[in-house]
Amino acid sequence: MHTTYLLLGSNIGNTFARLKKARDLISLHIGNINRESSLYSTAAWGNNQQPDFLNQVVILETQLSPEQVMEAILGIEKKMGRIRTKKYDPRIIDIDILFYGKKMINTSLLSVPHPQIAKRRFVLVPLNELSPNLKHPVHKKTIHQLLRLCPDTLTVNKI
Repeated sequence: MHTTYLLLGSNIGNTFARLKKARDLISLHIGNINRESSLYSTAAWGNNQQPDFLNQVVILETQLSPEQVMEAILGIEKKMGRIRTKKYDPRIIDIDILFYGKKMINTSLLSVPHPQIAKRRFVLVPLNELSPNLKHPVHKKTIHQLLRLCPDTLTVNKI
């Protein structure tokens, strides 16, 4: 079993229901969710001319390979109606792999740990809630340390 951290986000429609549906589908297709962060609201990152996002981090155990997890995520997003258009556009659902155990992967399909973790408060705040002492394998700092050093100034509000 591999401990995997995923970030869920939505800013279209009933975002609470969309995150619940995503969690249900993740449990069904990827692995059992052991822990969930609180839900957090934040302004859209990269394109603020859209509704705020609702975000959450989940920790799960999976037997799937990282590539299989990514394939399952893409299938879940498609099943939920996500259509990929421009980067930073509004999303029905967005699911990112943050960590897959201690693995470091950099291929055309997959970058793990997610390369933007240290630059985004909407990722670090829920991660810090769940695993403040988790050490980032690239930055060699804990999540709590990365949050204190994060250059992002967007407000992240716990719901």
